[in-house]
Amino acid sequence: MASNGQFPLTIEQRDAWEVQIAILQKSLSGIVGRVFLEFDVPRIGSRIDAVLVTPSVICPIEFKVGEASHQRAHINQAWDYALDLKNFHRASHRAPIVPILVATESAHFDEALTEPHADGVHPPVRANSRSLRQILDLALSKYAHSVVEANTWSRAPYQPTPTIIEAAQSLYSRHSVDAIARHDAGARNLSITSARVEQLINEAAREKRKLIIFVTGVPGAGKTLVGLNVATQKRESSSTHAVFLSGNGPLVEVLREALTRDEVARLAQQAKKPRKGAVKQKVKAFIQLVHHFRDDGLRDLTAPPADRVVIFDEAQRAWDRTATANFMARKKKRPGFSQSEPEFLISCMDRHRDWSVIICLVGGGQEINRGEAGISAWLDAVRESFPDWHVYVSPDLTDSEYAAGHALERLHGVANIQTDSALHLSVSMRSFRAENVSKFVKAVLDCEQGEASRILQEVQSRYPIVVTRDLAAAKEWIRSQARGSERFGIVASSSAQRLKPHAIDIRVDVNPIHWFLNDASDTRSSFYMEDVATEFQVQGLELDWACVTWDADLRHVGGEWNYHNFRGSRWQSVNKPNAQQYLLNAYRVLLTRARQGMAIFVPTGDERDPTRSPAYYDSTYEYLRTVGVPAL
Repeated sequence: MASNGQFPLTIEQRDAWEVQIAILQKSLSGIVGRVFLEFDVPRIGSRIDAVLVTPSVICPIEFKVGEASHQRAHINQAWDYALDLKNFHRASHRAPIVPILVATESAHFDEALTEPHADGVHPPVRANSRSLRQILDLALSKYAHSVVEANTWSRAPYQPTPTIIEAAQSLYSRHSVDAIARHDAGARNLSITSARVEQLINEAAREKRKLIIFVTGVPGAGKTLVGLNVATQKRESSSTHAVFLSGNGPLVEVLREALTRDEVARLAQQAKKPRKGAVKQKVKAFIQLVHHFRDDGLRDLTAPPADRVVIFDEAQRAWDRTATANFMARKKKRPGFSQSEPEFLISCMDRHRDWSVIICLVGGGQEINRGEAGISAWLDAVRESFPDWHVYVSPDLTDSEYAAGHALERLHGVANIQTDSALHLSVSMRSFRAENVSKFVKAVLDCEQGEASRILQEVQSRYPIVVTRDLAAAKEWIRSQARGSERFGIVASSSAQRLKPHAIDIRVDVNPIHWFLNDASDTRSSFYMEDVATEFQVQGLELDWACVTWDADLRHVGGEWNYHNFRGSRWQSVNKPNAQQYLLNAYRVLLTRARQGMAIFVPTGDERDPTRSPAYYDSTYEYLRTVGVPAL
């Protein structure tokens, strides 16, 4: 164990191993099976102290040597290990799993197993150094049928579907996308897209060409993951240095802080003494706000940026010409600015004399703010100003969700454009329990009731969705579903102005770092379900379980959506098509945030309050029920 360890062996670790091994030798005597020590869990970036694999049951065992109590954080750790095996280790899918937490000095232990959840995972069982065998016997007596073979189990692949935060941490600490992404045949392999993008970068460098690459994907398919993988693989190469850029402020803040915390902890584990400020500076150079990149380009209009490769996350959210000109005049004292944001950003990379690469990560139906141009602005910029650039597009860029069809038609015959199927990610990785969730949400928002009902039948068995008129019931359902450190929270549209009677005030500004990264002991975290996050705070990030609140800004009436904005003391109709699309996309973002399931809360309204008439809400609730969403 010492010779195969990744980090220097400390005295504390050595002593802990000696205690654990002595307990295991005594507790496992006579049991048929195999024990795996320090079993690696890639998604969490940690190791399980021991995993006992018997023919009938799997027992991940976590030791807390010297502890006299079973702390909540340690119980959650045992939960997480068991759930990771169940969800992501192929040979563990069908087996019952009994996680055990051994606080060696505790006077207390569980004398019975709690009944398992529907997926066969038991809540963690508390043990001490003397009761471990007794608990193992309970597990073995409960399960008699052989479902696991230890040798097969040891060779089975681990196929994780990490959150974007977990993925960024793994990639930044020198893992590749191959190590952290699942590889089942039903999913388009992320590594194929990543490898193709890297191949195009290398070809551009070798052949001295300028490329713009469009990577498309359904919500949660891993577009950001592809971008982060390219950036990490190239970040320390002087010749192909890459930077990851995003206009999504909350995403940048959360990823930077998560990477900083993780890197500090990792370095400390290696007996180094990292300074958080120094680590943060390195992370900042790796992930940047696109606006800072743009501002650097404005300081000197001739100098090329230091980066040869730039990855623009959510490229469809770049500003159009009007929004850019308005910003330049107001904030930068540059009246008469005539370029859209995509055109100016391409011009910055065009300053390189020989080669450069722009990678645009494109989400369908994700534009949620005024002035966001969509992907057509990038294509028009190439056609009008940079026809010598080579363009690589996903075949799915013609889909109506991306609103790029006409721009693509105009581009053909002007630029060197090639279609490449490896540049589309068709399967959601966020909802590992049900890959069709994004299709269900699209059908609901497109008012395709029959299609939504059909998809829901496929989704519900692995990804529960419920609807309720009772917010307290929705919150309680969410809490009852979450296990271990699974993150949950409450979300609402940024135009949901009349949820205040339910103590939901979208005007309260949520700090996304506290909301997404802090644990359940912090009232500012999502776990408390007191602070509500809007589409602007959650886009690009994810929860395990979400409580989605639905206000009267979007109403289903007569088979179609009615769009409203609350101004002053009353609701006003939204008539501009682009504003309607932004509102619809806001709900698309909210309804695709959860990885494992969601509760939708539609208020009952109040006849005494003209701004919350029951008629504003009832038809939306009935529509969801007609689609087949079960009532809570």
